[in-house]
Amino acid sequence: MSDHRWRRHAGKPPWWPEGETWPPEGRMGPQAWRGMRGRFMWRIGCFFLLMTVIFLSVVALLGWLIDKAIGAAPMILIGLVALLVLAMIGRAIRNTAAPVGDLIEASGRVEEGDFSTRVPEAGPGEVRALARAFNAMSARLEEAEQQRRSSLADVSHELRQPLTVIQGNIEALLDGVYPADAAHLEPILAETRILERLIDDLRTLTLAEAGSLVLHREPTDLAALLNEVTTSYRSQADQAGIIMNVTVPNDLPTIHIDPARIREVVANLLTNALRHTPRDGTVEISTQLANDEAIVTIRDTGPGIPREQLDRVFDRFYRSPDSPGSGLGLPIAKSLVEAHAGTMMATSGVGAGTTIRFSLPHGSAVEPRLGTRRTDLDADQRRRIP
Repeated sequence: MSDHRWRRHAGKPPWWPEGETWPPEGRMGPQAWRGMRGRFMWRIGCFFLLMTVIFLSVVALLGWLIDKAIGAAPMILIGLVALLVLAMIGRAIRNTAAPVGDLIEASGRVEEGDFSTRVPEAGPGEVRALARAFNAMSARLEEAEQQRRSSLADVSHELRQPLTVIQGNIEALLDGVYPADAAHLEPILAETRILERLIDDLRTLTLAEAGSLVLHREPTDLAALLNEVTTSYRSQADQAGIIMNVTVPNDLPTIHIDPARIREVVANLLTNALRHTPRDGTVEISTQLANDEAIVTIRDTGPGIPREQLDRVFDRFYRSPDSPGSGLGLPIAKSLVEAHAGTMMATSGVGAGTTIRFSLPHGSAVEPRLGTRRTDLDADQRRRIP
């Protein structure tokens, strides 16, 4: 049974846009699709009947001519051959028409929202290829629907946590449990900022995944950008007792990117690296050119990620049990890089640390500027943080 029972409701769903007709124009119900299949099979049957009549007429005419020429004996053989040919034609038509009819009916179920629909891969090669494509389409639709439902549940959960804190604190203030002073109002303000950041992250991720994110590209000194971001995290590394190194080649070209978005990517990756790196550990940031691509690598000496979790680190809302984040940081970073036509990948192992690497394609590169500066941290920045 389809999980999309709302499609069978008489009234339009509450989320349906105002002013839009319900059901959508052009939508047909399952009865209409079954009727369409019936009409298709009826037409195929009529075609077969017509071809049979024509074929028998030709055979009869040919038999009459042969009978006139050489006698009636060959007529038996001709009749048997005619029956065999008719059987072969009927079988071929049935083998083609039945799978196509299944596809027609299955299309109606998909339109009704039953994305679990599959059809047998039967019939001639072309029909089997069509059935495979239909099944692949249905599988992707089903997966997308599952992701949508999962995302809605995750968003509800993430929004509920700060809202619960806000509601509890406000009720306590109204009931006189706490005085309405700065000490008790500041946590409420902090939770509203968490909500605001979560909503902004969701909006960025949604726009990036939909290909609608506007990038303000400009020639950017990637070396300077990396130096700026890493310097801003120096205090955090100092407090955590972590060594932070950055190495950028002298010939790194200026690249045409959205500096604010790439800065957000690097900041996100550095936040994760510092969060999971223990005291006396190391976080290394390096950049290299390969095949006209600028490749940025951030490597830490943290505990690493188990293999079963590594494949999910870029999934929405996925986070390890000991992670305090929302689970949106890495998906957003990956989506922002892909919006620049780049790629991002993660490699890790338990006890081996984690390496995140992303590339900006050669299409983002422009001519190097004179005086492009190296962004290796100076001796004071590269010193071991006590």
